[in-house]
Amino acid sequence: MGVQPTPLHSAHDREIESLAEFDKVVSEHGSLARFRVQAVDLTDRTDTLLAVDTTGAVFLGCPMDSEAAARVRVTGALVFPPIPGLPFDPYRGLLYSPDELFASLDDGYEATPDARAYAWFQQTKADGDVYASMLRAIHDDSVSDALDELLVGTRVVGVMGGHAMARGTEAYEGAARLGRELARAGLTVATGGGPGAMEAANLGAYAAPFDDEMLTEALRLLAEAPSFTPSIGDWARAAFAVRERWPDGGPSVGIPTWFYGHEPPNAFAAHIAKYFANATREDGLLARSNAGVVFLPGAAGTVQEIFDNATPNYYESRGEPTPMVLVNRAHWTEKHPTWPLLQSLARERSMASRIALVDRIEEAPEALKRLGG
Repeated sequence: MGVQPTPLHSAHDREIESLAEFDKVVSEHGSLARFRVQAVDLTDRTDTLLAVDTTGAVFLGCPMDSEAAARVRVTGALVFPPIPGLPFDPYRGLLYSPDELFASLDDGYEATPDARAYAWFQQTKADGDVYASMLRAIHDDSVSDALDELLVGTRVVGVMGGHAMARGTEAYEGAARLGRELARAGLTVATGGGPGAMEAANLGAYAAPFDDEMLTEALRLLAEAPSFTPSIGDWARAAFAVRERWPDGGPSVGIPTWFYGHEPPNAFAAHIAKYFANATREDGLLARSNAGVVFLPGAAGTVQEIFDNATPNYYESRGEPTPMVLVNRAHWTEKHPTWPLLQSLARERSMASRIALVDRIEEAPEALKRLGG
């Protein structure tokens, strides 16, 4: 996010999310008035905070010297101090990275920030404490804000599918090749951020800058740890080994949830928007897939996503319907006969020209393009 000169044109122009950005604003504006500072450690900027105008500023979870905090409050700023003892920052200004969520993996998955946040969620989700509920809501809203900033001006295609798809299978390889082709076409690949089909699509986007041999070899290495059960640690370490061998892969987005705590995030999504509230996560993922969604074979979760996506397309509540491509005719007409119902809903609606059913995953990119995605 770039810092804009005054007058300020949008709320995002007023957000400061790093120390470098803080210093730039002070240098260019000489003022912090009406800015919002998110989760920036300001303990070494006491002199600045004692000197500049902070009228109407808001400091969200920013460590600062007590003298500086007292002064900015007196001059009209709001200060929401950091909250000790939490395994996550509810005021975070940026999305997660795989390295952040899997920090301390060498000490076991249970030691990672991802696992500790899930443990906190398990302890608090049913206790009725409004304070814990508020912290989860603030965190999820901060994540949504960071996600919107990341995706400004991008064409996003969602890839949905089940977490049970194992590495080393033909289906997993197909999902990876799909993600690679979509990324090479200039689209931003977004998934549910977990294992299985989700990981495969994020892997494909990661592999986009490399040659075909890289993906073939990466698939072989990952197949040695085919599933996140029984060991999330072994599964995650195999992915990090691939990333270490081929650094600087292509970017993509993963949008997982601690609601499904047994599903760890995958390490191939460069940007991870992880939520506590699954409903917020599901709706946000589909709403941001402005170039369409590809639905790979899945079970209840994927069926739910199909109709979560179909509803705004049916009512055009988000504007013009976006493309929906279902992959595997037998799966969606026989095993889970979702396609006939989707067709009946689309009949005589504008979304009718935006849905397609294909047999093979290789047909999905062309179908997406044909439908306008």
